[in-house]
Amino acid sequence: MAEIRGVGIGLGVAQGPVACMAEPLPAPDDAPSALGQDEEKSRVAEAVAAVARELEERGAQAGGAAQDVLEAQAMMAEDPTLADEIDARLAQGRTGEYAVFDAFASFRDQLSAMGGYLGERAADLDDVAQRVIARLRGVPAPGVPDPGHPFVLVAKDLAPADTALLDLEMVLALVTTEGGPTSHTAILAREKGIVAIVGAISATGLTDGETVIVDAAAGVVTTEPTADELDRASNRAADRANAAAAPLTDGALADGTPVPLLANLGNAKGAAEAVALGAEGVGLFRTEFLFLSSAQAPTVEQQREAYTELLAAFPGRKVVVRVLDAGADKPLAFLNDAHEDNPALGLRGIRALRASEDILREQLTALAQAQAATEADLWVMAPMVATVEETEYFTELARDYGVKTAGVMVEVPSSALLADRILAVADFASIGTNDLTQYTLAADRLLGSVAAFQDPWHPAVLRLIREVGDAGRVNGKPVGICGEAAADPLLAVVLVGLGATSLSMAPTALADVRATLLQHTIDDARTIAAAALAATDATTARAAAQRAATREQGEMQ
Repeated sequence: MAEIRGVGIGLGVAQGPVACMAEPLPAPDDAPSALGQDEEKSRVAEAVAAVARELEERGAQAGGAAQDVLEAQAMMAEDPTLADEIDARLAQGRTGEYAVFDAFASFRDQLSAMGGYLGERAADLDDVAQRVIARLRGVPAPGVPDPGHPFVLVAKDLAPADTALLDLEMVLALVTTEGGPTSHTAILAREKGIVAIVGAISATGLTDGETVIVDAAAGVVTTEPTADELDRASNRAADRANAAAAPLTDGALADGTPVPLLANLGNAKGAAEAVALGAEGVGLFRTEFLFLSSAQAPTVEQQREAYTELLAAFPGRKVVVRVLDAGADKPLAFLNDAHEDNPALGLRGIRALRASEDILREQLTALAQAQAATEADLWVMAPMVATVEETEYFTELARDYGVKTAGVMVEVPSSALLADRILAVADFASIGTNDLTQYTLAADRLLGSVAAFQDPWHPAVLRLIREVGDAGRVNGKPVGICGEAAADPLLAVVLVGLGATSLSMAPTALADVRATLLQHTIDDARTIAAAALAATDATTARAAAQRAATREQGEMQ
């Protein structure tokens, strides 16, 4: 038996045989073909057709949205324009592999330049090209494997395009050698309720077929487990399933201190599932879905309809809506399409809305109308607020439009350090831990090379959160958490100990967080938070909190 350590996502445990994701194929050399043009053309035609049929078959098996994605990929593979581009390169004496690589790359660049929905499809072209080239080389295609039985997926990391291929009936757990708690894979795992461990560097040594136990609660992958260990893991998984099926209760600590558990939602369609999983309301409703992939802003009527649908699903409950957060990785042609060398530090969030104030005013109009038409308790907040003046601007404007509760997101260190003054103005604050971590550690959250810095357990981030929690207590204002950090059960306890009054997360994370909160009192939470704050980095903070939590639980028993 050996243990491989990483960062666990949630409290789940799973076991099964490993299936490793193949590494991306290296780019073909631009060497002249040793075959004739006709033979190369025949090879490419066969490979493209085979890949297209395989994608269609896998799509038919998966069904739903995955089928749509895979069928679209099959159509891309056999696009006549691409075929012409490939033929043109073959006519120049290139190999089939290089012709496919170069033609797909050219087409991909064209789609990327178009932006919007078509731009998002550019990554799918890379996947198709890799599959065709693998077929030509006679090697396994890179991407999510399909061993024909349930498996533990082991990969360097999962790209967004890979997620469409995940059959959740077959993937028992995810283990990645890269990525952190806010990586795409971690977010996917939380949203889908998949047992996962990320950043498990030593997992590169795992091989296809070997049986492992993936214990997310401990952040450990156990290789060569004994029969007793497998039985204990099965029993834990069954106990967790039974706990998840128990009657739902509102979030609270062991001493009865209420901690409302809310849902992060990207559109109104997820409301019913969130309620079914025990969400007491919505802590973050992202309105970007109404604006992205559109040449112009949606009308007031279109927005009102969407907001009303959401609010109607939560009568009498709190629903926190974030006004449009565009910029950085979400540029919009009608708002902020000007080139910026460093868009994460540019015209985004409330800054972009102030520069195009009509869009903000229309959104506030639609939100106020939806509020009047429903019984939900609507709270509205502005993203990327950095100053007291921005707080005053947004809250005054929102109240002018009839919004009863107006607040701000704390995502940059300046707003955390000025939280006492900001919360003297705003009705509430909600901490976006993903961006707060990015700006505190100066590590781009979209850049894989610095993913290790993107960890909300870092004491510097925790200190800033404590500043906001203290300011909320002094001003008598609520402080919520709506970043990925709230979905980490142990970190959720720490956040409450730092002053958070509510937690918002992917709905599938609610059960684990609810169960963990019930194991600790408010005094415990403060003690565990103090242990994390005293650490020197994210790893030691997590370990210190775990030791303190174990100690406090032992004393309770």
